[in-house]
Amino acid sequence: MKQRLPPLTALRAFDAAARHMSFAKAAEELHVTPAALSFQIKSLEEHLGQPLFRRLNRAVDLTEAGRILAPGAAEGFAILHSAWATTRRLQDTRTLTVTAGPALTAKWLAPRLYDFARVHPEIDLRFSATLRIVDLERDDVDVAIRFGYGQDDGLFSVPVRKEWLTPVMTPELARKFPTPESLKKAPLIHDDSIDFLRPACDWPAWFRAVGISFAPTHGPRFSNADHAVDAAVAGVGVALARRPMFIKDMAEGRLVAPFKTAIETKARFRFLCLQGAENRPQIAAFREWFLAEIEKTAHISDEFTIVPVEDIPPA
Repeated sequence: MKQRLPPLTALRAFDAAARHMSFAKAAEELHVTPAALSFQIKSLEEHLGQPLFRRLNRAVDLTEAGRILAPGAAEGFAILHSAWATTRRLQDTRTLTVTAGPALTAKWLAPRLYDFARVHPEIDLRFSATLRIVDLERDDVDVAIRFGYGQDDGLFSVPVRKEWLTPVMTPELARKFPTPESLKKAPLIHDDSIDFLRPACDWPAWFRAVGISFAPTHGPRFSNADHAVDAAVAGVGVALARRPMFIKDMAEGRLVAPFKTAIETKARFRFLCLQGAENRPQIAAFREWFLAEIEKTAHISDEFTIVPVEDIPPA
C-alpha cells in the first residue's frame, strides 16, 4: 500500500527553506509570514515522524533526513514547474521561441527574419543565439536549429540539405590567387567550430579534393564560423566556409567562390521540436518558412562539383 504524500504546501515550504537555509528568506520567497512557514515545516516533520531541520540560534541546518529529502523535493518541483510551463505553452499560438547557433543566426537567420515577421505579424518571435544544449521539455524553447550528425530520438526532426564547404574570399584576393595551386601562398583562415566533423572537412581535405597535397598549419583560427567569414570579408584571407555562412555576402558581392569544387559532409542542420508540437500554428509556420528559404538558394549547389568528404583519398 502506497503511503500518502504530505501536503504540497508543506513540501514547498521545506524546499524553499532547504535552498535558502533560512526560514525568513524562504517565507519571503513564498510570500508568507515566517510563522506560517515554520508551521508548515513543523507539520511536515510531524507527518514524517522526525525533524528535518536543526534550529540554531540564528540559523538552521538540515538533519540527515532533511539532506536526503532536499534533492528529491527540489527536482520534483523543477519537474512540476517544467510540466506546467510546457502545458501552458500549448495554449499559446502567438509566441515562438527559437534557438540556433550564433553563426547561423548572424549570417543566415537574422538577415531573413524581416520577411517572416512581415508574413506572420501575429507571431511574437523570440531568438536565443546559443550552442548550449537545451531541453525542449524543460526549457522555454519551442524550436531548436542545430548542426551535426543528429541524435534526435524522441524529437520531431527535419534534416535539411547536406552541407558543403568551398573557399571564399574578396574579389581582390581572388584576382591575386586565381588558381587552387596559388592558394598555397594565400593567407588561409581556419574555422575551428567544425573540428568535430569526421572525416575532417578542413583545408587539407579540400586541397586533396582538387588533387593537391598540401596541409597548411598557419593562418588565423576562429572558434565561430561567422567570425571566420567576417575575417574573409575584411580581406584578412581565404576562408573554407559552409554555404549558409557566406551566401549573403556572396550575393551582395563582398565575397566570391571562384573555385567550383566543394567538399560535402554528412552533417546537416536539423529543425527540431517536441514530438506532437510540430503542428502548433506558429511552429508549423516557422518550419515551412525555414525550409522554403533554404530551397530559394539551393540552385547554387548546381554551380559546384561537390565531393563527399568520405570519397576524398586520405593523405
